[in-house]
Amino acid sequence: MTTMIPTPVHDRLYIGGQWTAASGSETIPVENPYTEQVIAYIPVGDASDVNRAVTAARDAFPGWAATPIADRVDMIDAIAAKLSDRGDELAALITTEVGTPITLARLIQVGLPTMSFSAIRGLVDDFHLEEEIGNSLVVREPIGVVAAIAPWNYPLHQMAAKVAPALAAGCTVVLKPSEITPLSTFALMEIFDEVGLPPGVVNMVTGWGNVIGEAMITNTDVNMVTFTGSEGVGRHIGEVTGRNLVPAALELGGKSACVVLDDADMVMAISAGVSRCMLNSGQTCIAQTRLVVPRSRLAEAEAIAAAVAQAHVMGDPFDMATLMGPLVSALQRDRVREHIRSAMADGARLVAGGPDTPTGLDQGYFVAPTVLSDVTSGMKVAQEEIFGPVLVIIAYDDEDDAVRIANDSRFGLSGAVWSGDEDRAMRVARRIYTGQIDVNGGAFNPYAPFGGVGASGLGRELGMHGLEEFFYLKSIQR
Repeated sequence: MTTMIPTPVHDRLYIGGQWTAASGSETIPVENPYTEQVIAYIPVGDASDVNRAVTAARDAFPGWAATPIADRVDMIDAIAAKLSDRGDELAALITTEVGTPITLARLIQVGLPTMSFSAIRGLVDDFHLEEEIGNSLVVREPIGVVAAIAPWNYPLHQMAAKVAPALAAGCTVVLKPSEITPLSTFALMEIFDEVGLPPGVVNMVTGWGNVIGEAMITNTDVNMVTFTGSEGVGRHIGEVTGRNLVPAALELGGKSACVVLDDADMVMAISAGVSRCMLNSGQTCIAQTRLVVPRSRLAEAEAIAAAVAQAHVMGDPFDMATLMGPLVSALQRDRVREHIRSAMADGARLVAGGPDTPTGLDQGYFVAPTVLSDVTSGMKVAQEEIFGPVLVIIAYDDEDDAVRIANDSRFGLSGAVWSGDEDRAMRVARRIYTGQIDVNGGAFNPYAPFGGVGASGLGRELGMHGLEEFFYLKSIQR
């Protein structure tokens, strides 16, 4: 059933409105994580390629910033229409390079980035570029050249969440997709080219993160950095941009808690929590990976969580029956398996799944949906972002203890609270230190600000607040 996409050689970078050769001849293979076969090759750029791209963006900035915002929005609408028209193709591409089941790829991996572009018109309609404060005219001006670095887990969505508001604000962009899942970004560049985006407004350089990313964040013509990825890389970017006095929006890791209060519908709450942990094979920054449950109902919680985890059908991501595909790479699979083994060695008890190869899945980078109990907050598995289908269950004694456990993390990106009393759930939600939190299954809102606190990063994406990141304020006194 696996759909095979022809193996292309993407041998060009996109700089200054042209597909152009990289400075070197090295290429990086891109794998299908289900078949374990190479599906593409991409060029390896270097610092000189980054400098060319930044120069193109700098040269294009005055003209793009001066373009009436209505015209910029018209072009963004055209991009959204192209994404929608190519939705099935893009979903198949992302399923092939990431391993996301095809139904979820169409709904989330393509649906959310399409929405990021299509939502811009409504945001701009409600946005005030100028306001009067006393004798001052306060003007929002585009911040300039933006370096955008996206991760591998939601490659098109995370790129769109950065590029769409940047373009609307009048900024120009140099972007770097992950070398692991770059193919959807090549398709996005094709769309930019097709709609007639002016040369240099968006540029793309591919290659190794420690080379391309470093050249981007240290280039003195870059006016802002927006990054989604690991905590460690985010801290490094923050150090560099801090020294250079360049603003950075950093969306980093998470270790989100799903708090199930003692009056909640246990089946509903735990079923939702497990599903939100396992989404995209657990390779989701907002995954609810800590299930915090009443100690008196621990056995019940374990049984429900195990049943839901085991119901996640694994296999060919193009099979409509598949709920969970492979992890993105052999390296990621091995890291997750080692986390499970380490947790068990530390005293965690296996409730479902485990580190062994799932039965019948010798092909593909699979890890079984895993549930661990007898976990305490002090364990490494309760503190570190695993980025795989691993749920830990932590028992609490009372409401204050539940809040303490939820907040016992250096991360603060997402979370959830479940209760039969919505007012109680809201009170507990307000006590949890995090950038966003769901109450009784509240759905992800792509128009609300998204981002974290603590080790989960700085700044916000999506909605009006995400648009604000790409302006600076100028007060004109009269």
